[in-house]
Amino acid sequence: QVQLVESGGGLVQPGGSLRLSCAASGSIFSIRTMGWYRQAPGKQRELVAAITSGGSTNAADAVKGRFTISRDNAKNTVYLQMNSLKPEDTAVYYCNANTTTYDYWGQGTQVTVSS
Repeated sequence: QVQLVESGGGLVQPGGSLRLSCAASGSIFSIRTMGWYRQAPGKQRELVAAITSGGSTNAADAVKGRFTISRDNAKNTVYLQMNSLKPEDTAVYYCNANTTTYDYWGQGTQVTVSS
C-alpha cells in the first residue's frame, strides 16, 4: 500500500506560480513512476507530468516550458512547480504513484487560475 498526500493548491492570478507537493508513505520501494494528473470540469483526467525512479521526466505539450516536475528522494516527495499559469490550467490536480501491481492516487488539490 502506498499513501499519497498532496498540498499546495489554491487560487492564483494568470501569470502567477504555484508549487504542488505530494508526499508518499507506505510501500514506497514499490513505486516505479510518480506523476501529476489533472481533471477539469467536464473533461477527462490527463497526464501533466511524470518522473521515474531514475529521474527521467516527461510533460504534456500544454505545460512544457511552464511546469517542472521534480522529486526529493530523502523526503519521499514529488513536486510540481507551475509557472506562467493560465486560466486553462484550472483543474483538480492528482498525484499518482505507479507500482508493478497498482496505481495509487492522492485525494486531489484544486488549482484555480483566475483574475
